[in-house]
Order: sequence, then structure tokens, then C-alpha cells
Amino acid sequence: MDVTLANFESEVLQASRDKPVLVDFWAPWCGPCRSLTPTLEKLERDYGGAFKLVKVNVDENQQLAAHFQARSIPLVVAILGGRPVDQFTGALPEGQIRAFIDRLLPLPHEQEHQQAMAAMQAGDVPTAEKHLRAALVLDAAYDPARMDYVELLLTTGRPEDAKAQFALLTPQAKADPHYANLETALNAVEQAQDSPEETELLARIQQNPGDLQARLDLANKRIARRAWAGAMDELLEIVRRDRSFQDEIGRKTMIAVFDMASAQPELVSQYRRKLSTVLF
Repeated sequence: MDVTLANFESEVLQASRDKPVLVDFWAPWCGPCRSLTPTLEKLERDYGGAFKLVKVNVDENQQLAAHFQARSIPLVVAILGGRPVDQFTGALPEGQIRAFIDRLLPLPHEQEHQQAMAAMQAGDVPTAEKHLRAALVLDAAYDPARMDYVELLLTTGRPEDAKAQFALLTPQAKADPHYANLETALNAVEQAQDSPEETELLARIQQNPGDLQARLDLANKRIARRAWAGAMDELLEIVRRDRSFQDEIGRKTMIAVFDMASAQPELVSQYRRKLSTVLF
């Protein structure tokens, strides 16, 4: 399709958040352009919608041409996630263009992971789990999918399965902040199994509001049964009373809960603001 400055944001920048967009800068007087464009159109059909092809007539859209420094045409710019990520100039052979496109497309396990995340956003947990499992079958060392699978298992009340999956993460996963959050969440659920009942913990807190261990045990109990607001209330009180308690366990556990409670964005946003107020 032809795009102009008027629809470039919607047809290119926004569209590139779902799939790569190839922008073909051309002009009617350009001989190589007339050779390249049919090849690009054929490849768009061959790839079955895996990428989107748009055309920009540089004579009619000089502002876009200048922005992308289209001094020599044909110029093909790949847009992904709203920004240019690669480009080539000239009428390349089809094989080279295929290699260019393949570098932009996610691998099969990455595609499964993307589908899982889309299903999670739509609230379809069974479909998300199916795609996460598929991603890990395709690449057992793909930590991003496994960490999301651990989180899904935690938020659906399967801590033992989550712990088993967490143990399968590669050593490289430890560099990801998500790893630390999951570790904190797993520890909270595990500690909840050995702590006193909630009624006993509530009685201890009523008798001594400064009993931070009781507050932490109570928060862990609530995390285990996914009572996010109640858990965060206790964690926030720990941070208020002693931010350094057990190496900032209140703050760290609260951040882990933000991940686990991501299906309730308004609640998470509310407690993020509360935590910021206490910290700063």
C-alpha cells in the first residue's frame, strides 16, 4: 500500500508493533525501483503476512524521504517496534532480500512466546500456558518464556510446579530482573507453608504492631492465596517501619507482587504510588 506523512504513524509506526514493516522508498522515474517492487510484493505474499510492505513515493513525500535520508533509491527501511532497525539500498536479488526479511522475523519459539503474552493480555490463561509450553519444547533454554511460565504457575496457584520450572532456568537468567522477582515470590510462598495461621499472626500484630516478622509471615500467607492487596498492605507497613528489615525484604517482595498481580493493573498502579510515597 502507498503511505504518506498523513498516515505514516498509523500504517507504519503503529503497525510495526505487531509485525515488521518494510518501507519501500521509490519514484516513478527510478528503473531499479520498478524491478524491486514486484519482488517485494511477491515476498509479502510468500511470507503470508509475516511482514507488511508499504511504499513511499519520494517525489510526493519529500519530508519523509528527507527524514529517512533517502538520497539513493530504491531504499528499503525495516521498521520494528516503532523504530528503524535495518535497511538496504538497490534492487537486491530475491535471495538476499529473503535473508534480510528472515533476520527481522521471530524464531518459532519466540513466536509462541509472543502468542502466549497476547493470550495473557486477553485474559486467556489456558491458551497462554499452551503457547508457553510449546515455546519451551522448541527451545528448552529460552529463559524469557520459562520465567513467564513460572509466573503463570504462581499466579494460578501451582507453586510446586513453578518451583520445578524455576530450577530449569539457565545461569544466564540470573542477570534478568525478572529472575530476582520470581525468586522472591517463590520464597514467599514456600515460607508461608511453615508459618503460623493468619489468625495467630493477626493477633500478634494487634498485640505488637511493630512485629515485622509477623507482618512478613502474614504477607507471605496472603501471597500464597493471591490476596494481593492484603499482602501489599503488610509489606508497605514493613517498609514504613523499617525499610532495611531483612535486607529490604518488604520492598523486594512488594515488587515481586507487582509482577504476580499484573492482571490487576489498577491495583498495581495504586500500590506503586504508595510505595513511591513511602520510599521518596
